Amino acid sequence: MRSLVFLAFALGLAFPAFAQDQEGQGTLNLSAALGTGPALQAGLRWRVFKSQTDPDGTHRLIVESALPHPSLTVPPGDYVIHVAFGLASATKAISLGAEARDTKLILSAGALRIHCTAQGDRAVDPADVSLAIYVPERNNATAKLVYAKARENEVIGVPEGNYHIASTFLDNRGVGSLDKTRNVGIATNSISAGDVNVATGKIVDVTLRHHVATLTIKLVTAPGGGALANSTFTVLTPGGDIVRELAGAFPSLVLAEGEYVVVARHDAKTYQATFTVQSGQDRDVEVLARGATN
Repeated sequence: MRSLVFLAFALGLAFPAFAQDQEGQGTLNLSAALGTGPALQAGLRWRVFKSQTDPDGTHRLIVESALPHPSLTVPPGDYVIHVAFGLASATKAISLGAEARDTKLILSAGALRIHCTAQGDRAVDPADVSLAIYVPERNNATAKLVYAKARENEVIGVPEGNYHIASTFLDNRGVGSLDKTRNVGIATNSISAGDVNVATGKIVDVTLRHHVATLTIKLVTAPGGGALANSTFTVLTPGGDIVRELAGAFPSLVLAEGEYVVVARHDAKTYQATFTVQSGQDRDVEVLARGATN
């Protein structure tokens, strides 16, 4: 019985102290906006640092959050609040007591939202494109790569200014490529790009259109005949630039619309054909095993 009385006495002392500690905390209710626009609802990264520097000259990180409107509990003191939205950011210094305070940070920035289409205005699978954002300089649209992991339809915060957006179509359908070093789609020769100006507080929608088709290549002894196994193929532009190398009886690949040359090799003999790619028209390309060269 005596031990129970002691425990009750100890808890009676501890709980009021705990409650007092909680009551002595401050709360930051945070939000952010682009210029005079409404509060952002996604894509934010918050960090709260101690205002006073540590002996090594750094500001200690106290708490962080990826919520759009976090409520963060911290001891009273001086802090620096930092919010990042894509490539844009803002900071604010505050002194917080044992209180709840609503704090809104204004980003002097706008945003980009990139849409990609193929074969007309059909939306593409986000896995089928690789998007990059550049800051252009005079006579060089891709002078400075600033964001290489943009996602289709993502709202990306950027400081106001001029940007060059490039979308590379990825081949996730083709089989037989000799490039086996990648575990993601292989970059095709279809690149759609555009330039845009972003003003503070504005979300700019950019649509990039790809004109591609999927081709299956076969080496045959007669039109419509069966494909010869153990064949390799090199697809080139009319100027002789290699687009892709493939192997197999009937490998396939995604190409931008245009004119191409294909060189087929089988049993130490070489054959050649030309073909045209038209956007959205998937088809077979036959190389006749005739007029071989060594």
